[in-house]
Amino acid sequence: MKINEFYDLIAWKKAYSLVLNIYKITKGLPKEEVYGLISQMRRAAISITANIAEGFSRYHFKDKVRFYYQSRGSLSEVLNFVLVIRDLSYINEFESGRLIEDCIEIKKRID
Repeated sequence: MKINEFYDLIAWKKAYSLVLNIYKITKGLPKEEVYGLISQMRRAAISITANIAEGFSRYHFKDKVRFYYQSRGSLSEVLNFVLVIRDLSYINEFESGRLIEDCIEIKKRID
């Protein structure tokens, strides 16, 4: 399959799925987290796909790599927040395990 657009990339598709899952999960977090964890998790998740998209459209290799590195950094932020909400018992072990596996898979694709 030829890759013509950023949304053809497997890394972007998996990251996009993660974004949707993060939005669903954060809907169930306590309301006092709206301006804390909820906002930060969503921002970091969206940043993953946005940086993959921007990196894909850059012409120079160094520019591409810089944006892919930024997406990896945002992915690490998401993973950090997943661990926090798990340890605060906002989500269960199954949900956190699935999100952690998704993060690991996306990181492999970005690398």
